[in-house]
Amino acid sequence: MISVALADPKAEGPARLLAQSHALMNALFPADACHYLDLDALCADHIRFFAAREEAEILGTGALAIKEGYGEVKSMFTAEAGRGKGVAAAVLRMIEDTARDEGLPLLRLETGTGLDAAHRLYGRFGFEICGPFGDYAESPYSIFMEKTL
Repeated sequence: MISVALADPKAEGPARLLAQSHALMNALFPADACHYLDLDALCADHIRFFAAREEAEILGTGALAIKEGYGEVKSMFTAEAGRGKGVAAAVLRMIEDTARDEGLPLLRLETGTGLDAAHRLYGRFGFEICGPFGDYAESPYSIFMEKTL
């Protein structure tokens, strides 16, 4: 059974997955198109960081960045061993629930082009394409999405 809870991004399991995620992003996109948060940034007060596990194994990560008037989905990543098990959906549900608990009216995210499985997941959750937001600029490597809560 998959469980999702608040976690320390610097703990061994989450840090290992985040390193894999960052390596993948760096391999797929130019440096200026990689908008992931480093471990220190994921420990900030306005971030709620989650890890998904099956028994003792960490299989996924995700975070909610609390912004002025909205929440941003960050650091979504699923280990290869967790793919197809509903890990990402469980993490995204937790992020949504937490955003609602925080009184946020809207969730937004930036994801990379070509990450089709992520795009399908976000679409199933009701996210729709939107324009850049916050500090993001239009980019051929980015897709921006949002969902009203």
